[in-house]
Amino acid sequence: MRVKEILTHVELVVVDLEVQLGSELRSSPTLCALIKDEHGHRRAVPLNTPDGRPIFMNLDNAIDLDV
Repeated sequence: MRVKEILTHVELVVVDLEVQLGSELRSSPTLCALIKDEHGHRRAVPLNTPDGRPIFMNLDNAIDLDV
């Protein structure tokens, strides 16, 4: 295993994320990577599921913060 690149523009944060599960609205602390896209907009990418299981960082799951 080797480190290919250190992403200096990424910050780790814990957010209180709300999720609609069926008819219930739940919130939980969620580890996220806070990034800025090429236009300077901030996006939070969840790194774990609402029940705490880790997931791979996927930009398709990013939540726009500057809407």
